[in-house]
Amino acid sequence: MKKNKSLFDKMVHVIVYWGKEIETFFFLATIICAICFPFVKVNYDLSKYLPHFAQTKQALDVMEDEFGYPGMARIMVKDVSLQEAKKIRQQISDLDGVDLVIGPDLTTDVYMGASFVNQGITDMMSVDAFSMEDYYHDGYALMDVIFENGDDSPLTREGVDAIYRIVGKDRGYFAGSAVSSKEREESITKEITMAIGMALVIIWLILTLTTTSWMEPFLFISVMIVAIILNMGSNLMFGTISFFTFSTAAILQLAVSMDYSIFLLHTFTAIKNTGVEIHDAMELAVKESCSSILASGATTIVGFIVIAFMRFTIGRDVGFVLTKGIICSLATVLFLMPTLILHFNDKIEKTAHKPFLPSFDRFAKLMNRIRKPVFVIAIFLAVPCYFGQNMNVFYYGDDAIGAGPGTRVYEDTRAINEEFGKSNMIIGIVPNGDLVKERQLTEALEDLDFVNNAMSMAGTVPKGIPESFLPDKVREQLRSERYARLLISLNTVQESRYAFDCSQKLEQVVREYYPEDAYVIGMTPTTIDIRDILTDDYNKVSLLSLAGVALVVFATFQSVLVPILVIIPIEVAIYLNMTLPYVMGDSMVYIGYIIVSCLQLGATIDYSILMTNNYLGFRKTMSNTDSAMAAISKSTLSILTSGGILTVVGYLLYFTSSIQAISQVGRLVGRGAVLSMVLVLSLLPALLSTFDKQIQKQQLRSARRKEKRRLRYGKVKIKGENDHEKV
Repeated sequence: MKKNKSLFDKMVHVIVYWGKEIETFFFLATIICAICFPFVKVNYDLSKYLPHFAQTKQALDVMEDEFGYPGMARIMVKDVSLQEAKKIRQQISDLDGVDLVIGPDLTTDVYMGASFVNQGITDMMSVDAFSMEDYYHDGYALMDVIFENGDDSPLTREGVDAIYRIVGKDRGYFAGSAVSSKEREESITKEITMAIGMALVIIWLILTLTTTSWMEPFLFISVMIVAIILNMGSNLMFGTISFFTFSTAAILQLAVSMDYSIFLLHTFTAIKNTGVEIHDAMELAVKESCSSILASGATTIVGFIVIAFMRFTIGRDVGFVLTKGIICSLATVLFLMPTLILHFNDKIEKTAHKPFLPSFDRFAKLMNRIRKPVFVIAIFLAVPCYFGQNMNVFYYGDDAIGAGPGTRVYEDTRAINEEFGKSNMIIGIVPNGDLVKERQLTEALEDLDFVNNAMSMAGTVPKGIPESFLPDKVREQLRSERYARLLISLNTVQESRYAFDCSQKLEQVVREYYPEDAYVIGMTPTTIDIRDILTDDYNKVSLLSLAGVALVVFATFQSVLVPILVIIPIEVAIYLNMTLPYVMGDSMVYIGYIIVSCLQLGATIDYSILMTNNYLGFRKTMSNTDSAMAAISKSTLSILTSGGILTVVGYLLYFTSSIQAISQVGRLVGRGAVLSMVLVLSLLPALLSTFDKQIQKQQLRSARRKEKRRLRYGKVKIKGENDHEKV
């Protein structure tokens, strides 16, 4: 009697024999996703990812309802007369989308006569409101620009472009969140395109060295490009993704999922070389490799999906997109890749060549000789590095994602700060109703030694002049029906311990006058909230990532000890990777710290699983020492291929991105891949060999449990068959 095929067998048969239909489906899906990709919006504002319970988020919602969500810029013009500076300021004030310009003015008494009414509140912020030295000296003029809409609004971006034209880029210096956001958007697409292009070339070279056919690298890369397009185009379901996700998702997906297609092709080639017909060989290859590919994908998915549990919801953005990317990669490898291999099998065979890399037997012997020193060094470093990673200097907010040294925005910001001092704009929102209290608060804020100036309607309009005397457009800039707005300039950077202390002291002063229903908004208060939330997020996410990966490994090996041994080299590599910035005196972006910790665990744990599988396989016929050497020899090529690709991708991001957060994540990914490879090839075999007796006992117990389940299942099945016969 012919044995009935299982659902899985039927599915594999369809994959192998319905090649044209599958190719057509993926072709159409790729075209659709490529068309959708340009319509996916990218967000550059970290405050959008604050949870609703965060104080800054509540404050931003109130401000957006009452006054809008303003972008900000700081403009300095050199070699300019006071008269010309006033003209430039007026031109900027007249631009669509510009709400307020604070800067130099010629009027000696702005509160007198018709000029006050005609020029409005922008002239109220002038010589008598602030010191002339604050905004003009030695041929340099400074202007603080507040836009009507947010930094990433198209109207704000048009306003920044118009300011470039009015001032002239040759004699102007441009800083502030609106300028940074615009420059960031323009640079990201160019830099990521360049990084992916370079990555494809270098990955092709790596694959050429580690494969045995000139055609294979093109096949691998083509499948991954399809998976990337499917993932990036399908992001339209989210509407908007973060700049962080947009910058890293495609290139990281390329790096971490290349293994799946390599494993499938190598399995197929090995089966085909035994003389099996190619379609039958492919069916066997898919069946044999499917569990390993899915297990590998599961560990990576766990590393990514736990990021989505962050309360700072940029984690959800990154986690969902990268998880979807792995699912797309698994789908293309398990469904599209078999049809393409069969389609191009003749060309793969015709372009076959001898291996370029020699055997790794001598390398395995070297690793075996140094296993004891490596074991001791790892134990010596693990504990200090565990604590050392938390001693880094971390950055959390907009400064962390801003342009790095050498970029125009960075250098312009430094030039403005050197000429006029730092200006960190904070916005206070307080309830209407008590003009005396509002004026007193304004004066109290100006008395703070870290405040450059503070402005409010009650504190600026001269006594005796009613606010109703002013045009509606002027009043709306600093007062709504329910709230008054205060503009406060701090003499600090946006993010530092001193800036945090100053922001908190400022908020205390505001609370003294308005204990309830008052808000303080700005980059520094936002960064404080991000810091507090991210710090709590890390502990939760790291534990979830570790537990999730451990469960996947446990399910793979059916052992309690093996998951611990498999994870130890990767965790030590993570601790080393995150401690090195502290040792080298570098600062770290905390978002990158969280994401790379999870990514490194999820993406490189496969190296440990591969090594352990090979060790256990050889252990059936060899001693523990010989098994360790044989496992190293067999695993090295695959680990170097996968780890080399991840290293290249990471360092390409590091060298090509001008955005500090992206650049630093790239370096952490690249360095983490190198450390993981080194420790898996050296420390893990030492651990497996050292704990061999305990491993063998657990493997024996696991085998016995499997046999009992098989016998129990077999009895049930036989009984059912007998009952059927009786009927």
